[in-house]
Amino acid sequence: MATASSKSISDQPDLSFLKGQLPLIGLTGGIGSGKTAVSDQLAKFGAGIVDTDLIAHLITAPKGIAVPLIEQQFGSEFISADGSLNRSKMRSLVFENPEARKILEAITHPLIRQETNRQAIQLAKEGVPYLVFVVPLLIESASWLGSIDYLVVVDCPKEMQIERVMHRSNLTQYEVENMIATQASREDRLRHADIVIKNQGSIVDLQTEVQSLHQKILQIQKDKTSSS
Repeated sequence: MATASSKSISDQPDLSFLKGQLPLIGLTGGIGSGKTAVSDQLAKFGAGIVDTDLIAHLITAPKGIAVPLIEQQFGSEFISADGSLNRSKMRSLVFENPEARKILEAITHPLIRQETNRQAIQLAKEGVPYLVFVVPLLIESASWLGSIDYLVVVDCPKEMQIERVMHRSNLTQYEVENMIATQASREDRLRHADIVIKNQGSIVDLQTEVQSLHQKILQIQKDKTSSS
């Protein structure tokens, strides 16, 4: 696959320059659907993974670049003793106060996008066959929908989402249902999807689906390259 020079890639401030250089895959799904399990498998096949949820944790970890801005806007009570964002306290606030959610997103979203761009450009320079952007709220963002080439949705029944998140995060059913309510509906995600990964069976079933996805992406790029 032809790749651009390091200099020309590095000069770009966003993902638009990467369009046409390699496939840009958006990976989304409801909370607890299994996005990380899918992206971990794709990484084993050599895909470049940019996980915006991990980036969000990075910028709000101790000494994270978003922490001083959050403290300035919301107060020191929203910062834990270790210097990270107090997630449970902030979660409660933004569920109850939509305006607080907007303020938090105005701080974090530009920083997440900046780091997303940096990681994507670095991975493209390393020659990965395609990039996968793991974005929990991808459907809700017109800018993301316009930035990717293909949308992959990881899907499972709502009851399974709730059970998984309660188990892994020690949250109540009420808390998980509130989180689900803030996201796009399952039907809306499926309506936008180019490819759907069903994650409601065994790990072997999921691995088979992910391997098939990997081969589809490679074939799409191969067909595009041969026809150009």
